[in-house]
Amino acid sequence: MINLLAGIVIIVLGFYMTIKSNGMLSMFGRIAFFEKYLGTEGGSRLGYTLLGIAVTIIGMMVFTNLFGNFLTWVLSPLIKMSQPLG
Repeated sequence: MINLLAGIVIIVLGFYMTIKSNGMLSMFGRIAFFEKYLGTEGGSRLGYTLLGIAVTIIGMMVFTNLFGNFLTWVLSPLIKMSQPLG
């Protein structure tokens, strides 16, 4: 039940970040990393949009209870390396 509620909240937050990327830009300002790597004039706005899409995808994974499996898959090379041989 908590996964459903948390997932919905995260999805709404990510959706809001994606739709209101211009408002995020005016609240938090430009970010040098986004400006350097994502374009000269709209890099921060695009960065906030991409961040919102990523948050929405994470929210969908939390909602469907797949986030733990995703983290296990992403971190599996590190987990395998940390286990002793034998």
